[in-house]
Amino acid sequence: MSVTKERKQELIGEYGRGNTDSGSPEVQISILTARIAEMTGHMQVHNKDYSSRRGLLRMVSRRRRLLDYVKRKNPQLYLDLLRRLDIRK
Repeated sequence: MSVTKERKQELIGEYGRGNTDSGSPEVQISILTARIAEMTGHMQVHNKDYSSRRGLLRMVSRRRRLLDYVKRKNPQLYLDLLRRLDIRK
């Protein structure tokens, strides 16, 4: 139920500052968004899986903190990320 290596490399290539950049906030946000999408699908099927729900909420909170950081440091990049990842504010 995790993001595959290939998908992660795609996200790093698309959002990273270089091919080996896996630590920048943009890459972390994009990977978390992919994980959240997969977990949301899981939760729609298994709606009583409370442990996974806790993990999903934790990922959403972590993504929110990263987005707040990007918004403070570079507001234009923040708006671009919201648009590219189709995240509602």
